[in-house]
Amino acid sequence: MSEWVKIFSPATVSNVGPGFDVLGFAIDQPGDELTVRKNNTGKFHIVNETEISLPLDPEKNVASVAVKAMLDALNVQQGFDIVFTRKIYPGSGIGSSAASSVGAVFGANELLGQPFLRKDMVRFAMEGERLACGSAHADNTAPAMMGGFTLVQSYNPLTICPIPSPSNLFCTVVHPEIEVKTADARKILKKDITLRAAITQWGNLAGLIAGLMQNDFTLIASSLKDVIVEPVRSILIPKFNDVQKAALDAGALGCSISGSGPSIFALSNQQEIADKIAKLMQEIFLSVNIGSKVFVSQVNPVGVRVMERG
Repeated sequence: MSEWVKIFSPATVSNVGPGFDVLGFAIDQPGDELTVRKNNTGKFHIVNETEISLPLDPEKNVASVAVKAMLDALNVQQGFDIVFTRKIYPGSGIGSSAASSVGAVFGANELLGQPFLRKDMVRFAMEGERLACGSAHADNTAPAMMGGFTLVQSYNPLTICPIPSPSNLFCTVVHPEIEVKTADARKILKKDITLRAAITQWGNLAGLIAGLMQNDFTLIASSLKDVIVEPVRSILIPKFNDVQKAALDAGALGCSISGSGPSIFALSNQQEIADKIAKLMQEIFLSVNIGSKVFVSQVNPVGVRVMERG
């Protein structure tokens, strides 16, 4: 049995327009890279080899908290070293905490002889999300663990449904160099919504899922609209409306906020369109002196994976 594994855990886009807290998908880049290694101390040891500040206290790091939840379920006491060598920027809206939680749980599960299936490990990774933002949601952890699009149909019991999607679906994600904390983005959401808005959102979510499953780009485009969360959270992202309009004018199927922001994503059915949108997004943010990172990839069908083992 391996003594260590090096893991790649992908970034994810959650909410995906109308799918607040229930829909997400994995992308090819960026992602966390971390090495998980057994130790004989019975304790967790966090090592940060990235340029991004991370909590080294195991009780405050999402990765060790998630693994601890899995060990408790197994009634096993085992120490692990968790070494981060590459990290998604926290507060980016593309599943930074989920990638760490999923990567650590997946790696530890490998070293323990794979006692859990991927779908069963999501609930442990969710404990990292609880630490990060106070809510144990799965719309990032599920796609990071399982790959592709996933729908969280129920939280009690946790029921996750993989959603097929077109093979020629491309995602452009821009991360402006500002930070929006998930906890803060949740505080500004309305506690009550109108029945009219709820009906519109339900229709859009159902239409989006049907469009993905049927390879119907017209239906995807008409359904990728959020009438509840996006209007509130978009005020936290400078130039959001301009970025969204530019993406749609360039041929995007839809464009909305990734997670709680500030990242913005657009879906396209051609690589050339996705690349054009990436350039436009960066130019708009640069016009107001905001730097950004942009990523273009297809939907990641695999999710978290082992890079090396030894």
